[in-house]
Amino acid sequence: MTDTSFAFQWTLSSVFISAAVMLVVCVLGWVAWRRSGYRSSVLMLELARIALVGLAVFLLNQPESVSSFRPTEKPTVVILGDQSVSMDTQDVGLENAGSTPLLTRRRALAPLLDLTNWNDLPERLEIVATPFAVGDEGKVSNLHDALMAARSEHPNLRAIVLASDGDWNDGSPPVDAAARLRLEQIPIFSVPLGSQSRLPDIDVLSFDVPTSGVVAKNVRIPFTIESSLPRDHLAQVELRVSDGTVLRRQVRIAAMGRTSDAILWKPDVIGDYTLSIDVPSHPDEKIVKNNRREAPISIVEEKLKVLVIESLPRWEYRYLRNALSRDPGVELNCLLFHPGLSKVGGGNLDYIDSFPEENLTDYEVVFLGDVGLGDGQLTVEQCRKLKGLVEQQASGLVFMPGLKGNMLSLADSPLAPLLPVIMDDAQPMGWGSRTPSHFALTELGRDSLLTKLADTQEENMQVWENLPGFQWHAPVVRAKAGTDVLAVHQEVSNEYGRIPLLITRSFGTGKILFMGTDGAWRWRRGVEDLYHYRFWGQVVRWMAYRRTRLRGELMRAFFLPQQPQIRQTVTFHAIVMQKSGEPLGRGEVTARIIAPSGRTASVRLTNSGAEWGAFAGVFTPEEPGPHQVTLRCRENGSQIQTSLFVQGATEEQVGKPARPEVLEELSRITGGRLLDSGDLAQIVKAVAEVPEPPLRIRRVQLWSHPLVAGTLVLLLGLFWIARKVAGYI
Repeated sequence: MTDTSFAFQWTLSSVFISAAVMLVVCVLGWVAWRRSGYRSSVLMLELARIALVGLAVFLLNQPESVSSFRPTEKPTVVILGDQSVSMDTQDVGLENAGSTPLLTRRRALAPLLDLTNWNDLPERLEIVATPFAVGDEGKVSNLHDALMAARSEHPNLRAIVLASDGDWNDGSPPVDAAARLRLEQIPIFSVPLGSQSRLPDIDVLSFDVPTSGVVAKNVRIPFTIESSLPRDHLAQVELRVSDGTVLRRQVRIAAMGRTSDAILWKPDVIGDYTLSIDVPSHPDEKIVKNNRREAPISIVEEKLKVLVIESLPRWEYRYLRNALSRDPGVELNCLLFHPGLSKVGGGNLDYIDSFPEENLTDYEVVFLGDVGLGDGQLTVEQCRKLKGLVEQQASGLVFMPGLKGNMLSLADSPLAPLLPVIMDDAQPMGWGSRTPSHFALTELGRDSLLTKLADTQEENMQVWENLPGFQWHAPVVRAKAGTDVLAVHQEVSNEYGRIPLLITRSFGTGKILFMGTDGAWRWRRGVEDLYHYRFWGQVVRWMAYRRTRLRGELMRAFFLPQQPQIRQTVTFHAIVMQKSGEPLGRGEVTARIIAPSGRTASVRLTNSGAEWGAFAGVFTPEEPGPHQVTLRCRENGSQIQTSLFVQGATEEQVGKPARPEVLEELSRITGGRLLDSGDLAQIVKAVAEVPEPPLRIRRVQLWSHPLVAGTLVLLLGLFWIARKVAGYI
């Protein structure tokens, strides 16, 4: 419905000027007509002049055309009802616990979506109930898009009733939509559902099962439990294996916080298993579905290739060689240089005659003893290859300096960036003492798998304190930035603190270990191989783990992190060989990922090290659970299949506290109100009081309209021509 009228933006000065101008023009026209002898042509010209001046005076007072539009259809009120997963939380009425039974947020919302409860509204309003977050099983809550969809679908929208817990996890911030609705004078009446207090709950936050393990070797499985209970309590946590094995561990779960622990499992048979962790429910707990998590693991039989490079057969080398050669999971090769002699050391099948230039990539771990550059030992090119082996092919490198101080020369070689410590050039032979010294584990060392020589942390600390001491240590000044110090000298320190002796770090895709003494062989005293073999066995498997995780005939692969969280970037690494055995320099390597929901994604791995056949690509998982991964190389036809298990839960989950402050902000911005979900009559009344929509007014400023200006110019031109025709000069 449209009403049109005219209006003037006049002022007293504009009216006075207009009247004065018209009076002067009329007087001058009368004078001109009289002088002409009252000719009719002159009369017509003067009347035209008066009309033109009158039009100009008319425009001087700024005339406008005002059109008022009143919608003919009914104004619409949209009720937006949240249907996301978090609405299944049973906490409505928690503040009044004891007086009324608790309801789920979804059930408390149901009366608002029932249109029969809105019959008391005036007939001038049309009510539309619209649930949102119903797609993808309600795992996504997007308040912004829900508000904007209501605006676009209903042109005559008058108000929005938003019933939600305020928990949004997708899309733009909802305040952006509120700002746009404010410009259109559309208020949001917010109805918050749920409690701001978290329900009493025990939640297994993480269950970090490694992708694979080794048969007859302990697998450490960390887990984290979050509790919102008001008091600590003891729980008998159970680890269940799909073969029927059940392991139990008593854990004290901290109140209102997180508790981290781990369970050791020793698999006896090769195969694929499913592990699950169960935390018994507490009598006060309201949510029990999140007390259990499960994850897959593959148990394999390993055969690791290890290379030990040493200058002289010192005691540390001899006992290390014995430990590794007797390990059934290790295939050992030794290179003993014997500087000054014409031949390298040998004598049995473990020894090799020269540095493995061609098949260096076969080794998962390399031990570098008291060796350096020149003097019949390593060359610069060999050091470069060792660096590439660690950086590109995820092998491990162990530095074991000795009394000769040969390792200090590596500071001028390609291996310099791999050294995790700064050493003192003024003391190349290190430091010795007559009395034995001992290791002191750091906080990182107490929790590390490398230093775990006993089953419990208390027993492990006692073992390290009672280990036979060492009488020499390397001239270490300090550890480099970015390294992890697992153990320090118990007594000796400098300006940087205690002397670090056991240090680890990552370099490229591989791992580095620095052992700053040559006394680990003494750990055999009184206990034979108990601690010595266990320590070096753990070192070898820790360093080779990435490289041996997925192994095919022509391709090896691994991914980092091993147990990613949702929306955490995963990097796939593949080491691809040609059919001839040489590294693949160029090729097409792809990873096809199938999510638990069936969605597929394809990642192309780019060449990250042509000389080493290394390829890498990234993927960001959006769903929790097992993802099936297939890696293929077109050039050699190789293929590897594995499972990537993504930790965590969807952001939209049961039990999270409500966020009424979000809804309150939306109402404040748009000029609406925050209403009580339990008072339906108040909500209906608030909506009924929504005023009539304001008239939509359209103003057309005639005084500045281009068509009017053009007409005025045209008339002035015609007037000038008429003057010439009438004989005016």
